[in-house]
Amino acid sequence: MLNLFVSLELLLKLRCCLGTVCGIEWYGYAALGILTAILSFLMDLSVAKLLRAHQWLYTMLEGNVLLQFLCWTLYPACICAIASSFSHNICPFSTGSGIPEVRTMLAGFEMPHYLSLTNLFSKFLGLICTLAAGSTVFLGKVGPFVHLSTMVGGYLSNLSAGQMLVVSAGVGVASCFGAPIGGVLFSVEVMSSHFALRHYCPCFFSAACGALTFRLLAVWGGDGETLQALFRTNFPDALPFYPLEILLFAFLGLLCGAVSCCYLFCHRWILRFTKTNPVFAKMLTTEKALYSGMVVFFLASLTFPHFAGHYMASKMWMLVLACTLPLPAGYFMPVFIYGAAIGRLIGEGAAYLSSTGVTPGQQWASVNPGGYALAGAAAFSGAVTHTLSPVLVAIELTGQFTHAVPILLATLLANALSRSGQRPSFYDALSISKRLPHLPSLKKLCRVSKVSTKLQSMTETIKL
Repeated sequence: MLNLFVSLELLLKLRCCLGTVCGIEWYGYAALGILTAILSFLMDLSVAKLLRAHQWLYTMLEGNVLLQFLCWTLYPACICAIASSFSHNICPFSTGSGIPEVRTMLAGFEMPHYLSLTNLFSKFLGLICTLAAGSTVFLGKVGPFVHLSTMVGGYLSNLSAGQMLVVSAGVGVASCFGAPIGGVLFSVEVMSSHFALRHYCPCFFSAACGALTFRLLAVWGGDGETLQALFRTNFPDALPFYPLEILLFAFLGLLCGAVSCCYLFCHRWILRFTKTNPVFAKMLTTEKALYSGMVVFFLASLTFPHFAGHYMASKMWMLVLACTLPLPAGYFMPVFIYGAAIGRLIGEGAAYLSSTGVTPGQQWASVNPGGYALAGAAAFSGAVTHTLSPVLVAIELTGQFTHAVPILLATLLANALSRSGQRPSFYDALSISKRLPHLPSLKKLCRVSKVSTKLQSMTETIKL
């Protein structure tokens, strides 16, 4: 008992000493970034081992097309069914992205079940199974990891003061990509309508700790020799693009904006259809594992390399269908990759035309398709989420600052076209579908107040 009192006294003295240096809450911010980065690294390590096991089994069955087909389809279907069943039985709140729920909590609404330890455990394991399904389900980890980071921040907020929930939103993105600046701006644009200036320093500090830890763990794990961008590119610095190519980047931005409008419409339609159709509504309520297994088996069958997968990897309707799966999954990275594919297609077309001499002159002598892929990724993902932060995410991911201006131009044009007509963003559509309470934007509030003021003045004039 005496030793216990001595230990508690030493801990209290240590806390007082640390608090006098810079405030105990800053140690909590650092711990949040480090713990989230460790979770991200462990998840990537586990997913890599499961994907290698699937690839090894598929390679060992070389020569038998039927067994390879069963391996290609049943492996992801079974693990996705396990993820759905695990999430449904352990914690039903762990399915989906988690970003709409985090937005609701940051708006001031109490949702304690979404920050429970059970939810943290089930979402972590379920997301590993989802990512281990590979490219057949076209899903990522950004959204669920923002939710996981928020759960860690919720527990750390009990140990130290500070705005842990607000800070943790940006840490989740930074720990996934090693992109602290883009992660913080993503949290500002997506996670909360009203962001206080006092939160910027804690957000950047915690995100920097998370990104640094994530990259250091990769170096110590043998994936790299030093700290660098996650997907390093080597575009030419002398003349990265010609002046007239700005027109192509602008066209790419408009194209990504138009495709994003189509994608958002299909996404809203599939959300309404799964809720109103009695068959799908019943399966998503009582037979989630069966539904996930059937959908993933269907998608994997289409991507089997010896059949249709030999000619294509995915199409937009397959991504829309994958978004209905009741399991932990992220939706940012799929649209990021889809936009990169659109940009690469435009870039390869421009490079082909320049090589055949259709476009005369030195202005089109050497077109770099990689720059268009980078611009397409940022433009399409930004248009789908109604954000500009994917510009910084793309730059931090690749370390390529030479294309910053055309990437920003393409993303701005894509956003302008996607926002026209007051269309809701991807995450807004999820919040509306789930009927989650959320605060309106300040812009809409100003409009409503102006209209109410005019109506009130007109009423008073009539009375007089």
